[in-house]
Amino acid sequence: MTIQEVARHAGVSAATVSNFFNWPDRLSTGMAERVRSAVDELGFVPNMPARQLRTSRSGMIGLSVINASNPFFAEMVVAVEHAATEKNLSVMVGSTHESPQQQRQYLRMFEQFRFDGIILTPFDDNLQQAHEIAARGTPVVLVDRTDDEGLLPSVGTDHEAGGYLAARHLIEQGCRRLWFVSGPRQVQQMVRRLRGYQKAVDEAGNVSLEVLEFPDLDVGFGREAGRQIADRDPQDRPDGVFGGNDLQAIGIVAELVDAGVDVPGEVAVIGYDDIVFAATTARPLTSIRQPSREIGAAAAEMLFERLLSPSTPAQQQLFQPELQVRASTRR
Repeated sequence: MTIQEVARHAGVSAATVSNFFNWPDRLSTGMAERVRSAVDELGFVPNMPARQLRTSRSGMIGLSVINASNPFFAEMVVAVEHAATEKNLSVMVGSTHESPQQQRQYLRMFEQFRFDGIILTPFDDNLQQAHEIAARGTPVVLVDRTDDEGLLPSVGTDHEAGGYLAARHLIEQGCRRLWFVSGPRQVQQMVRRLRGYQKAVDEAGNVSLEVLEFPDLDVGFGREAGRQIADRDPQDRPDGVFGGNDLQAIGIVAELVDAGVDVPGEVAVIGYDDIVFAATTARPLTSIRQPSREIGAAAAEMLFERLLSPSTPAQQQLFQPELQVRASTRR
């Protein structure tokens, strides 16, 4: 079945049917409904490879995130999908799970299938592949990573400021033996959060800091950190703990409570992201909020701008984190 047959059935031109699939904003509501009815009645499915040859557009956006099961990234994905739908675009999501090999594979696939653009949450500092893809003509927007060369636009949060907020809050609650429970050090968000955390500790002068690194940012490793804290003599335990993200912090709190450690009386715990579950746990979690939906929407808008005007200078948009105080630290 061809576009011409759909056009005859709908009583419109073939160009009108083409506009329906490629530039729907050019059609009136009545005309679009007329074509849609014909498409549904005939069961017509457009030939996407042929469409790409005609328009040089796939109608697809590639979105590569570190871990799509993390509620922060899940919220960001929803925002990108919503913005893309408004532009009649679809989104394919890839989750790299802290694997540079997986990231390279997704980026290669997005480019090979001629996706219109890519939104990338990089795993590490290596942006060579992203630079090469952009140089070949596929726009790339970074999330949570600034391009030091200024070639790629980016959207993110000031993680150093977030780490500083976390430490200052714990210190203000009277904590003097601080821990930072980190994910992989290759994840730049962890590096920046630790940098800000360390800065507040240094400023305080009478506060110690210990860093505990785990290979992933999930509840399971949070529980492992909680076990290590609970197994220590009470005099040697940290009295303030910053989880690398909310999932880790939730695991820490759960394990400490199960072990009979008073949270926050003996150990205050703060997380990062302010995911939807943070306020609903048995011990509501204090967290550093970064606006996931706003970040996703901003990244999508930057990508749309690059699609319309590829020569637009790369913009950098940085959101400021916010402290959300709840029962896990309130003494």
